[in-house]
Amino acid sequence: MVDPLLPLPFAAAVHPEARPARRLTWDSREVSPEVAFVALPGESMHGNRFVEAALAAGAPFVLTDLDVPRAVRVPDAHSALLAWAREQRALSPLVVGVTGSAGKTTAKSFVAAALDAHFMPVFNTMPAIACFLIELGASGRPLVVEMGIDRLGEMAELVDLVRPDVGVITSIGPAHLEQLGSIEGIVREKGVILRGVDGQPVRALVGAQAAAYYAGVDSYGFGDVTHAGEDLTVTPQGASFRFAGVPVTLPLAARVQAEAAVLALTLAQQAGVPLPEAAARLAAVSVPGGRYRVHPGRFTVIDDAYNASPVAVRAALDALSGWQGRRISVLGRMLELGPTEQELHAGVGAYARTHADLTFGVGAFAAELGERAFASVPELLDALLAEVREGDVLLVKASRGISWTPEKRAQEGVGLDVVVNALLAARDGLE
Repeated sequence: MVDPLLPLPFAAAVHPEARPARRLTWDSREVSPEVAFVALPGESMHGNRFVEAALAAGAPFVLTDLDVPRAVRVPDAHSALLAWAREQRALSPLVVGVTGSAGKTTAKSFVAAALDAHFMPVFNTMPAIACFLIELGASGRPLVVEMGIDRLGEMAELVDLVRPDVGVITSIGPAHLEQLGSIEGIVREKGVILRGVDGQPVRALVGAQAAAYYAGVDSYGFGDVTHAGEDLTVTPQGASFRFAGVPVTLPLAARVQAEAAVLALTLAQQAGVPLPEAAARLAAVSVPGGRYRVHPGRFTVIDDAYNASPVAVRAALDALSGWQGRRISVLGRMLELGPTEQELHAGVGAYARTHADLTFGVGAFAAELGERAFASVPELLDALLAEVREGDVLLVKASRGISWTPEKRAQEGVGLDVVVNALLAARDGLE
């Protein structure tokens, strides 16, 4: 519970009708009698505009500078939120911070399963992390925090808040180049998670792909790494390997998931968790939709449409190439790649042509991404649904572009969850 009636780490005037909440949110649409509202400043408007709506929805309390019923009234809601998060984070026995150009959410899910930990939901922004720490810092269980960045200096801010005991970098590749500038900039910025704050030591781990960028840092995965899984086998049915003599089986998984499982088992071993127990929990991990989720049937759909970067798309294409049947890639634009985006899309498209039997591209850079290029999602869908047949395996991947309007999404080819849903509906109609 989040209880504003207990002593707070900041000065506040607490309204007598304020009451404890189960969760916090900065999105007034999520408010309920169990979810309190934090009125934060935004890019275009302040959360104070939605305080009345939050109260009407039954918010147990509202963190705000306004004098309203059930208010926890503070001069600055953002500063108060961070102070509260720091206090609660200090109560957690173990905090694992995960970042990387790709694979963050997958790694987070596997680490949390192995450690029996609480883990961050989908969002990985500063407000989301702060709310997570406040809600669960005192739970007595480990916490796994996904720490995504898209601008210079942001990782330092996140590390100062989260103060991870373990810092993980899953991979390094061109992503958010518009703000981070170069691969070197990405390496430098993400590398902040591997260093301590105020003399606090951090256990640093990097994935096999990222190891080349961080000399001397312990690595995990398969092959020439510090913490290695052995005897990896990947088939359409899933991945299997051994770690410290313990067999591990991951249904409908590929190499990326297996590498995340090695990370998870490494941390479980270091934390004293029995490896057979941790491995059993890994077999039941279900990642959120859009992160290499396999939908088998008369034809198989691999839903990897939540986000994309060149390193992530190549990894997904590697996994696709191991499937039997006709392999089809459906790729859309990767966002925030800066002035070299056309070259990066062309490189991914060339890789797709060597790993898939048929390649589709949609939106900007469609011709670079696929042999069959379409300006919009509706045009793509018409052609794709006419082409697909029994036994095919389709990979769908693109940047999600969540801030774009529906019209822009359709035109540029992002938000390819629409394509996944249409393929599944067509497949189920055949069955």
